[in-house]
Amino acid sequence: MAQESPKNSAAEIPVTSNGQLEDSHEHSFNRDLKRSLPVGLGLSETKITSHGFDSTKEGVVEAGPFPGSSASTKSSVISPSSAAASRLAGQGCDLIIPTGGRVQQKSGPVVLADEVKNPAMEKLELVRKWSLNTYKCTRQIISEKLGRGSRTVDLELEAQIDILRDNKKKYENILRLAQTLSTQLFQMVHTQRQLGDAFADLSLKSLELHEEFGYNADTQKLLAKNGETLLGAINFFIASVTTLVNKTIEDTLLTVKQYETARIEYDAYRTDLEELNLGPRDANTLPKIEQSQQLFQVHKEKYDKMRNDVSIKLKFLEENKVKVLHNQLVLFHNAIAAYFSGNQKQLEQTLKEFHIKLKTPGADAPSWLEEQ
Repeated sequence: MAQESPKNSAAEIPVTSNGQLEDSHEHSFNRDLKRSLPVGLGLSETKITSHGFDSTKEGVVEAGPFPGSSASTKSSVISPSSAAASRLAGQGCDLIIPTGGRVQQKSGPVVLADEVKNPAMEKLELVRKWSLNTYKCTRQIISEKLGRGSRTVDLELEAQIDILRDNKKKYENILRLAQTLSTQLFQMVHTQRQLGDAFADLSLKSLELHEEFGYNADTQKLLAKNGETLLGAINFFIASVTTLVNKTIEDTLLTVKQYETARIEYDAYRTDLEELNLGPRDANTLPKIEQSQQLFQVHKEKYDKMRNDVSIKLKFLEENKVKVLHNQLVLFHNAIAAYFSGNQKQLEQTLKEFHIKLKTPGADAPSWLEEQ
């Protein structure tokens, strides 16, 4: 026996010729619809929204006033269907929550819209600030060279910096001369050593002049030995003064350059603020004056800090320079005097006093086993 398939009551609603529902079936339709709604929700407060298969709101029953109903609006009740719930769970979408409080369904990580920053805009802002600062400093330098702009001068500090730069040039000249002396002394010691070997060879081959060649060989070898001792003292002097000039003084001059850069920036923003103060004061210029005052204060603090750093470094540099040069000048004098007076013991004592160790010729060369 054939059974009739169950049909939805909504599908069996007859329609009159003018498109209106027939009065006889309207009551049954409302009754069936009320059964499907949650308890406590009236028909006049509900509307059914039907969408296609592609919509994310499939099977949603929205609560609200039915068109044409005068009933007051109650709280919304959203009842998603099982198909829509399974689709949302399968997508695994994340949410983007903007400040307006509306929830938008999008794929991607959870991001707060207000906290999104554009790296390109940040870099562009840094370039803009750097360009503006460079322009102000360049304008200040040109104005100072043309004699139109004013510059801040610390007379005492500027005098110390000038003395330091002048002394650095003189110390570099002493280093060049000492290196030349060391090179010439090394060549002389090398020649004396070769001459002593030649005399010693002739003393063995010339029996009639054996003693004369022997005396000269011993003298040249002794001079070569003392020359090597003197050469060690001179090289120690050169190394110590080189450290003082190329590291200690150079580090102080680097701080001086940073101080001069801070001074130029300070004068540039000071001039900018003075020009704004001389102009009119209105609603447009007052924010600019306030901003310029803040920038001026920042660069003033930086300038004062760098000036204090330079003063401290110059003080410590002077103390270190006197101590180092005192020891090195005493070493140089005693070594030269002992060498040319022929006082070998005094020369060796000078090296021991300053803890100088001479390198044995060929000691740094690797042995034939290490070369294999």
